[in-house]
Amino acid sequence: MSSTNNVNTNPKAGLDALLTPDNCALLIIDHQPFQFAGVKSHDTQTIINNVAALTKTAKGFGIPTLFSTVRQERGGYLIKQLQEIYPDQKPIDRTWINAWQDERVVDWVKQTGRKKLVIAALWTEACLSMCSIHAAGEGYEVYIVTDASGGVSLEAHEMAIQRMILAGCMPITWGVFIMELQRDWARTETGPVVGENLVDYWGVVGSVLTWEHQFLATPAMGFEGVSA
Repeated sequence: MSSTNNVNTNPKAGLDALLTPDNCALLIIDHQPFQFAGVKSHDTQTIINNVAALTKTAKGFGIPTLFSTVRQERGGYLIKQLQEIYPDQKPIDRTWINAWQDERVVDWVKQTGRKKLVIAALWTEACLSMCSIHAAGEGYEVYIVTDASGGVSLEAHEMAIQRMILAGCMPITWGVFIMELQRDWARTETGPVVGENLVDYWGVVGSVLTWEHQFLATPAMGFEGVSA
């Protein structure tokens, strides 16, 4: 049997397919009041919580993050839950529905030097799918955060995800994102980042974690000794 049979030729499988703090960049696109008003695929507050958790996670792990809006004078400013995470970042405001057709967005990504893109956007069937399919076609590995995005109907959201998967994009949730970045519970320097986001945004997981710390009388954000 040839040794080449043991070589992984699938870029979407194997250890290198997983996200790390050093190999990806995050794009947050069009989380604005007008877009939220049209979302019918999810509860609006759920998306707000999830995209805030996604962005805080990226910041905590030092991942380059870009905000972009579309016609903010009509659609409204970026929601404050996100702007407060990076108060000094002015979102790139576009006219293009497809953010990848705005040279400023593409130039920012190129400057990061990273080929894995994590993207969340409103709406799934437009601003997420167009940007993701376009970037994937130019050689980027695109990871779409489905629970931090939303569409004008459940069908629109789900059909867009299927279309992006067929184009080679990888669907993930924000919880998958934070776990891939942490990877090892012995990585204690980022344990507080994980702990804070799980408690604040991951529902029953955070509640149980808080209860365990109370029951065991351990530091509230300490992750030393945690196993999974």
